[in-house]
Amino acid sequence: MGTVDWTITLSIAAVLVGLAGLARWILLSRRRSLGTAEDRATFQTLHTAALAAPALRGGLNAESVAKALPHLRDLLGVSTVAITDLDVPLGWSGKDESALAAPLIESAMTHGRSQASNRVIVAPLSVEGRVVGSIVAVDENASAGLARTTIEVAGWVSSQLELAELAGSRTALMEAELRALRAQISPHFIYNSLGAIASFVRTDPERARELLLEFADFTRYSFRQHGDFTTLAEELRSIERYLVLEKARFGDRLKVTTRIAPEVLSLTVPFLTIQPLVENAVRHGLERKPGPGNLTVIAEDAGTECRITIEDDGVGADPETVRAVLSGRHTSGSVGLANVDERLRTVYGNDHGLVVETGPGLGTKVTLSIPKFTPATAD
Repeated sequence: MGTVDWTITLSIAAVLVGLAGLARWILLSRRRSLGTAEDRATFQTLHTAALAAPALRGGLNAESVAKALPHLRDLLGVSTVAITDLDVPLGWSGKDESALAAPLIESAMTHGRSQASNRVIVAPLSVEGRVVGSIVAVDENASAGLARTTIEVAGWVSSQLELAELAGSRTALMEAELRALRAQISPHFIYNSLGAIASFVRTDPERARELLLEFADFTRYSFRQHGDFTTLAEELRSIERYLVLEKARFGDRLKVTTRIAPEVLSLTVPFLTIQPLVENAVRHGLERKPGPGNLTVIAEDAGTECRITIEDDGVGADPETVRAVLSGRHTSGSVGLANVDERLRTVYGNDHGLVVETGPGLGTKVTLSIPKFTPATAD
């Protein structure tokens, strides 16, 4: 799947950044190796590139370009540097040479190849094979060596822009999956909850009022419009509201046990990760079971991770069907299971997908492990 490819790409990028950091550390720790001009030049080049990289990860826009250009100018050692998009220069470091560079920029954009004159060198910037802009170097003597250096720097800048685009696509995918999850679970839950509340309006108005407040708080959380992440405490609080509403519908048939380690309550988790799994247990496990049913929610400290388990003693499911759901080959019969699995893998990698143990008549146990770190995209 595309998400897996992005994760691999971003992981490789992280390794490369780590190697650059290691090289810098080695150079700093081995002072004698910095004694030659070549060693000092190598260190300065790595250091300058490291200063420009964070800004370029912001994408091809005027703000990120303004932050990166002074470092790119130092990297190239020229009097003036600019970065353009497909239409106009996004910024200059040094004298604005738009009139001098414009014909070469247009030619580089049209043909996708570097262009040069006696003072100006223009190298195109590309992301996934398509030209998105250019880098412009201006100096009194635009030598062949400077042209080769400009082309290499353009390639490096392109790789940073590609990482920025991949990160943006990853975020957009998570937002789309979250919207799809909300659309999938909400109509069913709203219908059942309002039905349960209506049943108390005449017989127990105070109970109906309490349930209506719980329903309002639950939906406010589920449909909030900011943040792809939340804390485990917030997610569990939403689950508690959900179960209050379901108990009003099930009565004594639904028994709930929770065991939560206090030290994991502040853990950052993807928004709407656990709640859909609890709803899946109620809707597809316990609702179809005659007589009482038991639901257990556990969150425990597991070293570098938090292990979360949602288990029910409901009707269970065919393991092959569950495998088909998780792989995307089967799209019905499980509220959000594949969605949650996909988002966990997107954020934490393929080793952190859902583990589902089930069988017909044997209930279902879903386990997930969340690393104890805050993702870079957390709000």
